[in-house]
Amino acid sequence: MYRNRSAYYIWEIPFFTIPYPTILGHESIGRVIKVGSKVRNFKVGDLVTRVGAPPTADGKIAAHWGGYAELGIAKDHWAMCKDGVPKEEWNSYRVNQIIPTGIEPAEATMIITWRETLSYMKRMGIGRGCSVLILGSGGNGLAFANHALNLGAANVVMTGNDLRRTVAQAIGVTDYYNYRDDRLVDRLIYDYPDGFDFIIDAVGKAGEINKMLPLIKDGGTIGIYGIDDYDKITITPNKAGKTFKFYGGAYDEEETHEQVISYIRKGKLKAHYWLNLDAPFTLDSINEAFEAIQQKKIIKALIKLSE
Repeated sequence: MYRNRSAYYIWEIPFFTIPYPTILGHESIGRVIKVGSKVRNFKVGDLVTRVGAPPTADGKIAAHWGGYAELGIAKDHWAMCKDGVPKEEWNSYRVNQIIPTGIEPAEATMIITWRETLSYMKRMGIGRGCSVLILGSGGNGLAFANHALNLGAANVVMTGNDLRRTVAQAIGVTDYYNYRDDRLVDRLIYDYPDGFDFIIDAVGKAGEINKMLPLIKDGGTIGIYGIDDYDKITITPNKAGKTFKFYGGAYDEEETHEQVISYIRKGKLKAHYWLNLDAPFTLDSINEAFEAIQQKKIIKALIKLSE
């Protein structure tokens, strides 16, 4: 069982209240070792996305996705739906999707990030010929850039840490700017005087999307995906000097599962840009993984939970 990390945000940047102790872990991949009597769509040996341990029956240990565990549970939501089980009992388990053969478990941990970000972009309306500005060069920012290119965007521009310039260029971004540049907005306006159809804030720091509003095209769309300053972000619409839309929707990662699988098979999404596939952390060394992320030594941490 493998996973990479999103749980860092839960304790470093809390945006909802959770009880402790709890089992974290969001981007987990597991291999089926046993199926229940009513299961019809999973079989032993299948790789499945977003598996996790549930809360303990005695209520002493909670679970928030529960991926940091040697064993986890997936639900056959297809069978539950056909058997007439109420939707509220299976709908959230649509994230449990089968990964086809040929995709390794470590590589597959990126599928969750890729599905979420691709769904978000498609719902925003990003497509062929558009121009996209992405704020942030972490795992999500790089995923947005890769997807924008795969969706046919004409210009994909990123702002981020200089440490990520090389990987962003390898993915294929049109231009890359250091987010610490005091003249960043002026440089972008000079280089892209027509502005951008879409601006996505992949970090969510207060003030960042606001200062980029002069770069949105008339009728363009902005979206805030990041959660660093979750409840502190404000927007001054008049800074744009034009009419624009704010995408306040979410994503549905299940809806893009097959498209992500297709991109992987075609070589259009490559996990090695995000992960060191040859050197996963063990569960016992998970603190080292989080320290490496905080120090920006790695983009995302790959953690091997069991054989």
